[in-house]
This record gives sequence, C-alpha cells and structure tokens, in this order.
Amino acid sequence: MNITVLGLNHRTADVELREKLAFSEEKLPIGLSGLTTVPGVHEAVILSTCNRVEIYLNGDEDPGIAGRIESFLSEFHSVEPGRVAEALYVHGGSDGVRHLFRVASSLDSMVLGEPQILGQLKDAFELALDRHTSGIVLNKLMKKAISVAKRVRTETRIAENAVSIGYAAVELAKKIFTDLSGKECMLLGAGEMAELAAKHLVSSGVREVTVANRTYERGCALAREFSGRIVRFENFKDELKHADILICSTGAQNYVLTRADMEKIMKERRRRSIFIIDISVPRNIDPAINDLDDVYLYDIDDLQGVVDTNLDQRKQEAFKAEEIVAEEVEVFNSWMKSLDAVPTIVALRDMAENVRKDELERLFNRLSDMGDIGGPQKKAIEQTVATIVNKLIHPPTYALKTDNEDRDQLIAVIKRLYGLNGTGKG
Repeated sequence: MNITVLGLNHRTADVELREKLAFSEEKLPIGLSGLTTVPGVHEAVILSTCNRVEIYLNGDEDPGIAGRIESFLSEFHSVEPGRVAEALYVHGGSDGVRHLFRVASSLDSMVLGEPQILGQLKDAFELALDRHTSGIVLNKLMKKAISVAKRVRTETRIAENAVSIGYAAVELAKKIFTDLSGKECMLLGAGEMAELAAKHLVSSGVREVTVANRTYERGCALAREFSGRIVRFENFKDELKHADILICSTGAQNYVLTRADMEKIMKERRRRSIFIIDISVPRNIDPAINDLDDVYLYDIDDLQGVVDTNLDQRKQEAFKAEEIVAEEVEVFNSWMKSLDAVPTIVALRDMAENVRKDELERLFNRLSDMGDIGGPQKKAIEQTVATIVNKLIHPPTYALKTDNEDRDQLIAVIKRLYGLNGTGKG
C-alpha cells in the first residue's frame, strides 16, 4: 500500500490549463471509475476546484503509477501530455499525506485560511464513497484530513480577520455599528469591487440597499439584484441622510461629495454616524470629510492596509498550523505502518485457531472412547482452551500492533518462529 498525490494548482498551471483539466460534476464519477482501472491503483479520490485538480491514490509501490495517471489525465481531457507533465506535481508517502493535510487546512490555498476548500474536500470524499472508489486507507486518510483541518481552525486564528476588500469593509462596519442588522446602505456607482462589498454587507445583515448610478439602466439592474431602491444620481445627496453606509465607486475625476456637502447632510442626520467607503481611484469623496464628527471615511488604501495586516496575522498563525499538520502526519504514518503487520497478525491467529480446533478434536475423540462427555463439560473445555490460546498469542499480537520502531524485525521473527507466510494462512 502506498499513498500518492498527483495534481496541479494555481501555482503550477495557468487558468486555461486548470479549466481544461477540471472535472465537471458530470465527469467526476466517470473519472473516478476510470482511475480505478489504471494498473496499480486500488483506491482514488478526485478534488477538482477552480484553483486545483488533485488525485489522491492508494496503490502499489510502483514508480510507474505517476506516469500512468499523467496519461490518464491527458487522454480523459484531450490535453497534450507535455502540458500536463509541466504542471503536474507528485507527492508520495508522508509527503502526500502532509500535502493533503495542508490543503484541507487551507495552508496551500491562494487565500490563506479560506474556508471553502474543506467543504470541497468533504464533497470529493463523499462522492468517492458513493462510487466505492475509496477504501480502508483513503477513508482513514480523508477523515484524518478533515479532523486536522478542524483542529487547525479550533487551535489557531488562521481563519479570523478579513483578507479581501469586501470582507474588510464588513469588518470595519461592524467595529462602527457592532450590529449591521437593520442598517441601510447606499451604493454610489456600479463598480465591481463596490458591488462585491455591498454583497458582503447584505449577507451580514444590512437591511436595504439604495443604488445611485450615472447610467440609470445599470443602476436599475443593480437595484433589482439587491431587491433595493433606485434613485437618480443627481439626487443621491438628498437620500444620503437616510443611509448608514455609503459605498462609492463612480469613476469620476473629481469629488462627487465635498466636505461642505457632508456638513449639511450631517446636520440633517442629527449627527447620526455614517460609514463611508471610497473605493474609487482617483478618490471620489473629499478626504476632509473624515475630519467631521461621526463620519468614518475609508479609501481603498485604508481597506488594503486592513487586508495586509490581517494577512500578516494569518501567516503568523500558519506556523502553529504547520506544527499541527506535522504532528498529525506522524499519527497517520503510525497507523499506516501498523497495517504492515495485519497479514502476519491474521496468519498468527489463523494458525492458533487451527491448532485449537485440531487439538480439541483429538481430545474429544479420546474422551468419547472413555464414555459420554456432557455438553456443559465440553463447553467448559472449549472455553478454557480458547482462553489459553488467546493469552499465548496476545503478546506477539500486541507487539506487532504497537512497536513502530522494530515492527519489520518483529514480523520477520514471528513468521520464522511460527512458520507463517504472512498471507493470512499458517
């Protein structure tokens, strides 16, 4: 038995190649079935996301497996073999286990600490279970990877703090308002980044979105997307007195909201706090507005600063996560090594069982020549002999299961002492 991981990701392959080698929902079951027909492959799981395609295998200790999987990928997706070979990485044994644990824990993700990969791995494992392509080894490996990822999230802060502009906006808004439920947001302009920030705010509880855009039709479409209201761009200042959050991305070359404008609006708001995000480049909102009481203005550099700080914190937490992964790899390796002793343990037990049956048969034949033996007496003899046999084979069995350092030597010695061939037959 040997664990092998083969794959490509955002570091080794461009988006075009990743798209070509991705397994669609329809192709995944076919791909799994095809993998298990590759010579030397006993178990297989496929993880296919927008940033990576990885195949987890349990198979023979055969260096040729990697080449056969490479050929399988090329033929399955009709991609030139050379392109696959250039992007493919291969990790065997402990390195493969470590790689999977790092993937599950989002240590290998484009965004460190992102939560989506664990759910994607669970889905990949469930499909392999449904298609019966995952067996005792990969079942254990996948369950362990999931538990490692959960441990990393529990014992570190790697998933905390925003590492995207949109989430950074939400994080700052929560610091100002604590609770976003019931708050109103105005979207000034229809920039992609501003729209994404608004989506994050809505998912965090913002009640209503008002859209003001120079192109009225585009504003209407965006308002429908948020089930919100549309206002004419020239009227946005009148509407701003109702908003708690303003996200601005208009593409204008000058300020669309000045300090004088905001002073007037704040009087109408009766000094109610407002959070303003100016994602525009060049800035569309007068920075002097930030000097006003109860006005919290952040531009794109401010948000990026929050993201960079949070990324640094995640990187610090990643060191702790790597230690957890290293520890869990050793635990899994110990389990894998214990499997080496299974054939010998089975053979030892079979041999002992055969001896028990043979000797009991001889004993009962001799006793029957002396007269009848009752059922209770016969049962008592059988139980006593079974207990003796179990006690005799317990020490070597226990040693085979627990002694990691000298297991290979123990296997050889026990085979020789008891005349075992290691295949489960004495």
